[in-house]
Amino acid sequence: MKTLSMALLTRWITFAHILAQAQTPAGKISGVIVGTDQKPVDGASITLLNAQDSTTVKTLLGNVNGTFAFNNLPGGNYRLKVTMLGYQNYKSGLISIGDKPLVTLPAIVLQQTSKALKEVAVTAQKDFVEQKIDRTVVNVNALISNTGANALEVLEKTPGVLVDENGTISFKGKSGVMILIDDKPTYLSGDNLASYLKAMPASLLDQIELMSNPPAKYEAAGNAGVINIKTKKSKTQGFNGSLAANIGKAAYWRTNESLTLNYHVDKVNLFANLGYNLFNNYRQLEVTRQYFSPGGALTSAYNESAFFHPKNYNKIAKIGMDYYASPQTTIGFVLTGYHLKGATPNAVSSVLKSSSGAIDSTILAQNKSINNLKNGGLNLNYNHKFDKPGTVLSFNLDYLKYDNVVDQTFVNNTYLANGTLANLQIITDNLPTSINIYAAKTDYSQALPNKGKLEAGLKTSFVNTDNAANYFNVVNNISTINYNNTNRFLYNENINAAYLSFNQEYKRFSIQAGLRLENTNITGHQLGNALRGDSSFIQHYTNVFPTAYLLYKLDTAGKHTLNLSYGRRIGRPYYQDLNPFITIIDKYSQFEGNPFLRPQFSSNYQLTYSYRSIWSIALEYNYVSDYQTESDIQRDGIFMATSVNLGQSVFYGINSNLTLTPFKWWNFHLYFQLSTNHDKGDIYQSYLNIKQTSYNINNINQFTFGRGWSGELTYYYLSPTQSAQFTHISREQVNAAIQKKILNNKAAIKLSARDIFRGNFSAGDITNIPNTKATYYNDFANRVLILGFSYSFGTSLKSDKKHDSNVDEQGRVR
Repeated sequence: MKTLSMALLTRWITFAHILAQAQTPAGKISGVIVGTDQKPVDGASITLLNAQDSTTVKTLLGNVNGTFAFNNLPGGNYRLKVTMLGYQNYKSGLISIGDKPLVTLPAIVLQQTSKALKEVAVTAQKDFVEQKIDRTVVNVNALISNTGANALEVLEKTPGVLVDENGTISFKGKSGVMILIDDKPTYLSGDNLASYLKAMPASLLDQIELMSNPPAKYEAAGNAGVINIKTKKSKTQGFNGSLAANIGKAAYWRTNESLTLNYHVDKVNLFANLGYNLFNNYRQLEVTRQYFSPGGALTSAYNESAFFHPKNYNKIAKIGMDYYASPQTTIGFVLTGYHLKGATPNAVSSVLKSSSGAIDSTILAQNKSINNLKNGGLNLNYNHKFDKPGTVLSFNLDYLKYDNVVDQTFVNNTYLANGTLANLQIITDNLPTSINIYAAKTDYSQALPNKGKLEAGLKTSFVNTDNAANYFNVVNNISTINYNNTNRFLYNENINAAYLSFNQEYKRFSIQAGLRLENTNITGHQLGNALRGDSSFIQHYTNVFPTAYLLYKLDTAGKHTLNLSYGRRIGRPYYQDLNPFITIIDKYSQFEGNPFLRPQFSSNYQLTYSYRSIWSIALEYNYVSDYQTESDIQRDGIFMATSVNLGQSVFYGINSNLTLTPFKWWNFHLYFQLSTNHDKGDIYQSYLNIKQTSYNINNINQFTFGRGWSGELTYYYLSPTQSAQFTHISREQVNAAIQKKILNNKAAIKLSARDIFRGNFSAGDITNIPNTKATYYNDFANRVLILGFSYSFGTSLKSDKKHDSNVDEQGRVR
């Protein structure tokens, strides 16, 4: 397979170069823009004008070395107009393309309007939400209530995004969303993904891209689509950056600091994003379980009260360089790193009662988890722009190393009703996980006549995971191996993919169609021990994923549009969910993997009407086969959770975005969604048929008071919901913030309050468990007050975007 992939890659590169070189420009005007010091001027706006009537022919930005080129020009007379902040406007004399189609101009020298610009304060405020043809873009810094927040808390306030009590992220009511960081996967899920996002300060974030129906160039993983979190990066000449420091108080004190730096001189651009935070919080969990005879009579009951106090020290870093080998060619690398180290003490009090309500026994547990999670990655990238505008060839090579070691201690003291100690149980474990991921990707895009575009690409990735679970029973300070739970699971996965996408714009129509082919090869090996033998499995499957978009302008001005889209996607199982052994959560709760878990497939349809950037309303339909969900059963009083394939899940709903400016000082944004989920299929020895309609509201109000003062008030509400076996009560949250800009608008002091009225709790029932009734209640101490300071320095910022190769394995590590 490796040989075949390399052969295909080689042929693709050869084809791309031949195809690009076959384009012969009709005429060309090129030159270079410099300052009075003869140094190149980066980013000047160059407009090519028709000399006869001064109409605009083309506009572009100068390259980092000051060069520019207008290609494929018909014969005729032209003029150039050049504008650049800090310089006087420039207008050229007559430029003719005739017998000599290639015109190289002498250096254009721009005169400065004043002394050299040292610092520029960016004061313009971006809209919170921007609508595009294939995605919704949320500007993180547009909300001052994001002060001192982390990436997970930012997602909680993003329209259409829901975060449950376990940190699981859903989008527009659908689970299985793929989370990317700068177009690159995190390779985490569950608690580890939540911890990673909590470690990422909001001050490092630039935008969040929401794609419910991503185009073919994105991996097909993710039933609910893709959420791409883009971090800050600058390419402006010189030195610039920003820093932020925040301190907050919920139940305990917490801090959050970040620093972004960029240094761009000549052909080299260096950048770094650094973040550190102390996550110090609590979780209060209340659980009740009642057990019944087959005839319905109550036989016993169980009540649990648990207090978790996670205290983690998180460090996160992104460091990279871009080298501009020529105006058309860029070579770069990016290093990423993440380190979480901390502990979570967990005191648990459990009471077992008889059918009459009398106490049979009490269990007092002192449990503790110590985490040491490390994540490091290297990306090498190459990007070449050919002379024909819109023709680009890129390569990405990626390596990611993921290591996590968890050490746990479970100390359970069981007391009789009279208070006598009846039993002492001590279990310890060591849970190391190691994952190595290799990926290679190439993409080619070419502009076609009449606003058309062709894109194609290849990708291959290899994932190797090694998960060990070492359990010990401790009696009289002597540890012996617990072979019932001790295990080691080896998992290898190879995915090969190719895609082709075509886009064409007409006067009133825009169409885009894509096709993605993915071939998946999996091997799993469960190593045996003294009590259990080896087991293994092999899977091979190839799937096709089409995507299609149709945009129609209802009027010639394009104020009213209709957008119809379709896409097919896959949800592969989390690596750990395939491990068949049992993981202990506490004395009465365990998780068991399922090696027979199959991938789920979804078909997504969406029709959207938009009026400018003011209002949009969308109808959505989503059908999932082999729906993956968590299922709970009870065995001899122990709750056992596992992942299963339910028959199907159907989602349909309507959502709307409204943005208004009632007054100059007030910006109003409202997101509303009404949806129905219908899950049905066989689960263990019963048939599940759950259908429920729910809605959620997200309202954001931004106020500008003048003299550097601004404020914000946000409100979020989610009605009761149900998914598979789990019901959830309603949740709501009110946030407020105020900001004062200082130091000539280069710095700001912010005060924010989150969940002011403590309305965001997670609670509900676990249903469809034979002869059992279970409820749960979670308090995550969401109410917090944060004081923050931020400061920006250097020249004005511009964003940049990269696509890395290791994309489709994201979010599958528990």
